[in-house]
Amino acid sequence: MSSKESILAAIKGLKLEEKPLPDIPDFEIASDLVDAFSLSLNANKGTVASKEEIEKLISETEFLKIYSASPEFEQYSNCQVPEHPADFADLDLAIIEGQFASAENAAIWLDESNLALRALPFITAHLVIVIRKENILGNMHQAYDRIGLAKSGFGIFIAGPSKTADIEQSLVVGAHGAMSLRVVIL
Repeated sequence: MSSKESILAAIKGLKLEEKPLPDIPDFEIASDLVDAFSLSLNANKGTVASKEEIEKLISETEFLKIYSASPEFEQYSNCQVPEHPADFADLDLAIIEGQFASAENAAIWLDESNLALRALPFITAHLVIVIRKENILGNMHQAYDRIGLAKSGFGIFIAGPSKTADIEQSLVVGAHGAMSLRVVIL
């Protein structure tokens, strides 16, 4: 018998009493989810913007390449999703729709149904995510309940623009991904 087999046999031979799983406490949920979400997003270096503010940003900024997967902003899209992510390396602005968000930490859930290209929220210079007010949840427990047993090939929570910090506590926003995140709440 190999060492591995003897160790596994010893583990299987243990007679341990079964213990119940701990209860998950009922965490308080903010009464104003939009306000709590906005505060959390600001703490994450992102901002909440109105549809009009995004339209003004687009008209006043010389974005050369804009991709929108949101019907609210589809008129601004001037490119198609390429076959290879590297062809989007010069993408200035991506506008996508989030499925739901957590007010607790401003994390917005995206999966393959939101993303024509998985690299999209990471490869763009600036990111706008559109979320419906009724899809803002109180906390991550509710968010994970919403995900449930969904079978998605890819899913991610995004809670702000790209950030990194070094040992000297210097925060750099936009170091290895989107330099800004604006969220439009409809």
